[in-house]
Amino acid sequence: MASQRVTLLTVALWLCLPVCLCDQNVVASVGTLFVHDLDTKQFQERFPSTQNNYDINRIDPITFRANLEGFPDLPGWLRYTQRTPWHMAYLYGCPTEPGRQVIEVTAYNRYTFETVRERIIFNIRLGTDFQTPYQAELLIRDWDVEELLPSKTQFDVKAPLQDEWGSQRLTVINISSALDKGGRVPLPLPGRKEGVYIKVGSDVPFPQCLLDSQSPRTRQYCKEGQRPPVLCNSRLRDFQIDWCNISLTDGSGTPIPVPPERGSGILKGEGEFNPPSETLEEKNYLPDYLLTLLLPSLLALLLFVLLCYIMCCRREGVEKRDEVTTDIQLVHHQTVFNNTEELRQMASNRDVPRPLSTLPMFNVRTGQRAPPMQLSEDSAHVPLILSQQ
Repeated sequence: MASQRVTLLTVALWLCLPVCLCDQNVVASVGTLFVHDLDTKQFQERFPSTQNNYDINRIDPITFRANLEGFPDLPGWLRYTQRTPWHMAYLYGCPTEPGRQVIEVTAYNRYTFETVRERIIFNIRLGTDFQTPYQAELLIRDWDVEELLPSKTQFDVKAPLQDEWGSQRLTVINISSALDKGGRVPLPLPGRKEGVYIKVGSDVPFPQCLLDSQSPRTRQYCKEGQRPPVLCNSRLRDFQIDWCNISLTDGSGTPIPVPPERGSGILKGEGEFNPPSETLEEKNYLPDYLLTLLLPSLLALLLFVLLCYIMCCRREGVEKRDEVTTDIQLVHHQTVFNNTEELRQMASNRDVPRPLSTLPMFNVRTGQRAPPMQLSEDSAHVPLILSQQ
């Protein structure tokens, strides 16, 4: 039982440890497109489970992880792409400076979780004496980047450009996805592509076909959202090239200026220029001052007078109020007023006789007072309630 556990543990460790392949040396040139294929079939044969299996038609999904040795990411000039785990992966880019760089590539088997590691040594050298001062970058909308990376497909695109350029000295400088340049991710629908930018260069000046794409007429079509007329050959029209998204630069990276529209070459005569001899008159700011200060002041005064009229002149008099008020209400109001004054006097002087309102036989309507009843000495013993006798 113990030996079986040791065997299972050994097999598990053997599956988890990555299998290291021999180093691979490649050569790249500065200023020229470099493409390296990561074939899933070759890595499939390196997995231990495949070597111990006699099923030669077995295909497992494989993904890759590439990074610069000692760093988590790839160098800035190198990119990695793979559409699905069943498709081939690519390392591509345009080197910017010579040197030696080591790229570590780790392949993952998505079925068995096995890994295979490979080191690719990039020997980057200086470019040849062939210079490309005239460079053009085109956007092809009906392609994905991994579809344009194979050499055969690059030749299919470069051949019509060479015919239009009139020179076979045409080099593909770089290929990049439209997503890397700010493009939008396409909808998951058939036929929707992300688009590819292809940059080519030559020592021959630009053809008239590409120069026309920078003309004001073409720019006006693009501004209005219309497709500009294409004057290139029929083979180049087979590709969905965005003629509104073409950039032409020279070897230093300076954009080619837009050629002006052709005219007669003669300036229109409009007579001699006569500059003004008199100085400008001083501006009178009095109307502006009156309009700015006096007009708001007059409006404020008018509002003040209107408010005073409403608050002071529109009040009802006392006589009119008494005419429309009933007698019982007036008597009640007068009684309340008199009682209030009497309570105020009592509060100021405590030594006062009993208030008239507390005396018996007090007529509220007429105000007539009756003398208080003379109580006997034993009146204090008279119960308040007769039933308590």
